[in-house]
Amino acid sequence: MSATREAILNAAEMVFAEHGFDGARFDAIAQAADYNKSLIGQYFGDKLGLYAEVLKRADRELNALMMGVISPLLADEAIASDGQRLRSFIATLVRTTFDYLVDHPRLRRILTWEMAEGWQTYTRIAAQFMTGESDPFEPLFAKARSAGLLRSDFPAVIQLTLMFQACKSYLAFLPMYQMELPGEDVSSAAALARARERLVAWVVSAMMDDLPESEKANPKTGEEA
Repeated sequence: MSATREAILNAAEMVFAEHGFDGARFDAIAQAADYNKSLIGQYFGDKLGLYAEVLKRADRELNALMMGVISPLLADEAIASDGQRLRSFIATLVRTTFDYLVDHPRLRRILTWEMAEGWQTYTRIAAQFMTGESDPFEPLFAKARSAGLLRSDFPAVIQLTLMFQACKSYLAFLPMYQMELPGEDVSSAAALARARERLVAWVVSAMMDDLPESEKANPKTGEEA
């Protein structure tokens, strides 16, 4: 049963990524999954139910990955008052997000469709998603602001979303970068690794007040000075 369910979700993810929610057809999903529409309906109901499950699966994966990486860091009470620790924490968030999005191009396309359509479909299913993912971050960000480490008083959920969007946007524009920089391979593993570290430095500098030189990343290598 679980293998069938995953096969349907994988096929649906592919079709939704290619056509968006409105353009995706149940027939095309059934054909890609090699299962009939009635079976898909038994598992997921209608197209909106299937779409919700595709996004919920991605949401669970990313949250599990993120919390597995940052939970030990969140347990460090000094993180909100120590610039170096906070910088390392933000860098870990960016790296984890960037790597996940590199490995999930279909999710990037689905979210791009959603943005283009004003999140109209997502708003219909948003209540089904996990809530409170930013809860561990809000008190941390509030303490860091009080300590003078964070620049913005945006809620944590907005700052985390902007961080996510920075990673997604960079990857979405890779074909444009390649056109503008024909002599460079912007999509190689090495190029993406360099880009990730540059994004780390960029996000940290945008979120945090000026750090001592010893804590800043070298823009050429991504390594701390």
